[in-house]
Parts: sequence; C-alpha cells; structure tokens
Amino acid sequence: MLPPMQPDHDELMQRIARDLIDSYDEELELEIEDRHVDEAGAPASVDKAARAAYFRELFRLQGELVELQDWVQHSKQKVVILFEGRDAAGKGGVIKRITQRLNPRVARVAALPAPNDRERTQWYFQRYIAHLPAAGEMVLFDRSWYNRAGVEKVMGFCTDDEYEEFFRSVPEFEKMLVRSGIKLIKYWFSITDDEQHLRFLGRIHDPLKQWKLSPMDLESRRRWEEYTRAKEVMLERTHIPEAPWWIVQAVDKKKARLNCIAHLLEQLPYQDVPHPPVELPARVRNPDYLRQPVPENMYVPERY
Repeated sequence: MLPPMQPDHDELMQRIARDLIDSYDEELELEIEDRHVDEAGAPASVDKAARAAYFRELFRLQGELVELQDWVQHSKQKVVILFEGRDAAGKGGVIKRITQRLNPRVARVAALPAPNDRERTQWYFQRYIAHLPAAGEMVLFDRSWYNRAGVEKVMGFCTDDEYEEFFRSVPEFEKMLVRSGIKLIKYWFSITDDEQHLRFLGRIHDPLKQWKLSPMDLESRRRWEEYTRAKEVMLERTHIPEAPWWIVQAVDKKKARLNCIAHLLEQLPYQDVPHPPVELPARVRNPDYLRQPVPENMYVPERY
C-alpha cells in the first residue's frame, strides 16, 4: 500500500492559518456578550456569513443550556457527562462552550491530574467518586476513568491484570451510577490522523498554545495506531445500554461543538422552569453613614 500523499508546504501553511483563525474565533466566542459578531480583523478569505451563522446557533444553544441548568437545579437532577478522545480532538473547546454561560456551582468541570502515590493504591474508581454530582448538579469530566482503557494501557501505566479488571468492573460501576439516579452520557471525539497532525503543528506555531503540548501528547502521535486499537477495544467492551457511547465527528471543530451541544440537550427531558419576576429593591440610605477614603497606594495603577 502506498503511503498517503502529504500536503505541500503552501497548502499546509494555509491550513495552519485557517486553524489559527479558528482559534481566534474561540477567543472571540468567550468575549462576546452583546450577541453581535465583530468581524474586524478577519481575513477577506474567511466566510463571514458562515461564521455569523455559527455564532447565532451557538448563542441559541447556550440559551437552551441555561434552561437545562435551571431544570437540573429545580428538579434535583444528577448529570455526569464524560468527554473522551485523542489529544487535540477538541474536548476542551466543547466543554468551554457548554459551561461558558452556566453557573459554576451547578455545572462544574472535573479534570483530574495524574494520580499521586496514595491514589495509585486506592480502588481505581475511588478518586473519581469524590467528583460525582449531588442533587441539582452537572459534572463534566474532561477525561475520566477511561484513562485506564486508553493512555494507561498504551503507555504501560497499568498491568494487564489491572486493565482486564477495569473492563470487568466498569460496566457494573456505570450501571450502579445509573441505578442511583445519575444520568450518565459518554462522548468520544473522533478526528483523523491528518487533522491531529495539523492541530499539533498549530500548537507548535502558536506561543499561547504551546503549553497544551505535553511530552505525553507528543508520544501519542508516535503511537497513533496503538491508541486506535485501544479505542476500538474500549468502545466494544463498554458500550452498554445503560450508558452507551456517542461518537462526535470532530474534524470540523465548530460543527463538532454545535452537534455535541444539540445532542446533549436531546438526552435530557428538560423543561422551562417558571421564575417570578425580578425586582430590584430600592437602596437603603443611612444619613449617618460616612464613607471612608481609600489610601491612594491601595489602588491598582491605571495603565490603560
């Protein structure tokens, strides 16, 4: 079989540039509050109508997420959402869009670091249990207990016995969560070999994103096929009726965000929660109160 054709240098640089533009869009999304898309600074080659349509749909879905949050809190639901996938697949970007306008006390993110020496001696699921939701909460796991089926297996961080025990335990563990009243939703973000290569190059060329490239990420490029085999085994052995896997096609990051959010909203029977009208009370003024001056040296210098 012939090796796949590699893009020429100019085409590669154009693709990296498009990816950087998409990154700028990400920052724009996180800053916009007036629901108007500012196209200033966008290259002429960018499809402004498509970008505007994307932002309009994103804002609409985020409005639905606020209604979902109200319903979760009002009806005392417990929701767990797992986000898995290869490095640079876009999991973090989707999580940001989901939580961007939500109350962090209701919708929180769990992104656990590598286990310490004590945690390595615990029951494998023990450190994840501490992050499960109480009534009225949603928890989004940016990677989860499925680390054992992926990175730990491929990198040799667990034994074969521990790996097999994980597959024996995880279906029962997830069934137990569902029986306890937790709604468990599992997403796998799928990208191509070529797309991951491009995104890694984009991170290398962007000083603001180089921190995202860990030695483990770089090693994952070399072991692409091993990760593919591990993913296939994981999906086959843990796709259960109580907690099925949902695959998100994530080569197009914008479409992946919209598709994932729209699908998430369909998984929960949320309803509009009526709220009493909000009235701003009159401020109480006390004629005996005298505000004390603040020393000048306590102020942050106004450089801008």
